[in-house]
Amino acid sequence: MIIDCHGHYTTAPGPHQDFRAAQLAAFADPSRPPPKPTAISDDEIRESVEKNQLRLLRERGADLTIFSPRASAMAHHEGDEAISQAWTRACNDLIKRVVDLYPQFFVGVCQLPQSPGAPIANSIAELERCVTELGFIGCNLNPDPSGGHWTSRPLTDKSWYPFYEKMVELDVPAMIHVSGSCNCNFHATGAHYINADTTAFMQFIEGDLFRDFPTLRFIIPHGGGAVPYHWGRYRGLADMLKRPHLRDHVMKNVFFDTCVYHQPGIDLLFEVIDLDNILFGSEMVGAVRGIDPETGHYFDDTKRYIDALNLTDAQRHQVFEGNARRVYPRLDAILTAQGR
Repeated sequence: MIIDCHGHYTTAPGPHQDFRAAQLAAFADPSRPPPKPTAISDDEIRESVEKNQLRLLRERGADLTIFSPRASAMAHHEGDEAISQAWTRACNDLIKRVVDLYPQFFVGVCQLPQSPGAPIANSIAELERCVTELGFIGCNLNPDPSGGHWTSRPLTDKSWYPFYEKMVELDVPAMIHVSGSCNCNFHATGAHYINADTTAFMQFIEGDLFRDFPTLRFIIPHGGGAVPYHWGRYRGLADMLKRPHLRDHVMKNVFFDTCVYHQPGIDLLFEVIDLDNILFGSEMVGAVRGIDPETGHYFDDTKRYIDALNLTDAQRHQVFEGNARRVYPRLDAILTAQGR
């Protein structure tokens, strides 16, 4: 089967965003009462998904999407921690409803209620709720809740360790994923996202996180940011910093997706990065939604690029299914229970 490891609910019904707008308005004007999430019907959810993600899933020949709230809308830098907690819970509950309506096509990954200056330990309860009560299989972890100002400690800092301990206990991975940028120097999807992917990888090189947590797993999206293109730089820096070989120091725990939107980029990713570390992903209806005028196909139809590679059937299975089931053990359990 073909598992897309990177999907966001970018088409959530309008009332969901209306709740967010009311939240932020109440935060700006404390005289307003805190709003409650707006009622959304199953039919509204069906319309939002069937015309978009589910339609494209079928048209492009995939079988299942690992689905999470819209990354750019996490906006941890807006409001305060209480606002973020309420918004996060509403977003995750909405993902659960999508999964319940379409259990053959979607499985949930959660947003976290991160907020600038708030300890990451405050996100543990929501991770545990989403995994143990909602049946989610992982989380999106924002290394920069400040929205482009990078006020947090590196991911290898021990302030993150309580959360990692819970990830290990629950046996779930995290996708490293920032949200919107409030820094005008960094366009959100064109700069901030790719910066974060690359920054996270360099932090892993500099630290010893995986010595302390040998089973911890991270997916770095968007093809690993700039990392594959500059693989020699990172191997060289690891050597200069007296770090072990990247194969042993980082790449037993870190994986890249295929959200790379042209054939030469996919070709390079597969030439440089071991197949064990690549998961199929498209982020469809995401950052880049248009048609490539050079090919006549959608930029984010990444399956086409992989289909064009000279891979064996076993290698295709590994990228499209096997690696995802290995990195997300709870996904494997769900699919096994479904007879897949």
